[in-house]
Amino acid sequence: MTNLWETILKGGIMMIPLIVTSVIGLAVFVERALYLRRKRILRPELVEAVETFQEAADIEKVVSVMEKKDGAFVSLLKVALENRGRPRDEVKEVIEDAGKQEARGLERGLGVLETIAGISPLMGLLGTVLGMIKVFNVVSQQGLGQTKALSGGISEALVTTVAGLFIAIPTLVAYNYFENKVDDLVLDIEKYSSKVIDKISRKG
Repeated sequence: MTNLWETILKGGIMMIPLIVTSVIGLAVFVERALYLRRKRILRPELVEAVETFQEAADIEKVVSVMEKKDGAFVSLLKVALENRGRPRDEVKEVIEDAGKQEARGLERGLGVLETIAGISPLMGLLGTVLGMIKVFNVVSQQGLGQTKALSGGISEALVTTVAGLFIAIPTLVAYNYFENKVDDLVLDIEKYSSKVIDKISRKG
């Protein structure tokens, strides 16, 4: 632990914003991981109500379950039911438009991850440049014989580069994972909403 802290200190001033971005990225990751759980978005009881939907009279069961819940799934089902009297193609288009709007809420915070993945390597690069400037200053003032001073500047440059990449790589992976998960959830929500309309239309 001491060695790790000493390594971080060697990174110089740029380690401060890098540590801040890593903490923010971790917080967003944990929040999104908890929020985007499949059972939280696609409520099992609501999915069951849709799956067991057999006739128009069963719509009351779906509505009663919806009244106790909220979220993107409930919102799209409400849109589907509110437009159930319209032509099938129009309802499908309305559901898809509503799905895009709900996706924005599910994607909340992902822009932060994308930004962190983009700027972390740049901050690491800036730390590298600052470290090399120190090296050149030592060379210009004291010559090449000051190996300890030279190694300190080079060490600072390498530490910030590694730190920037260490933050950026997992953050980018997390961003892509959540993006794909949101897309899958929205598609499933649209599927179940359309299924309700299909069943109502057939019974109608």
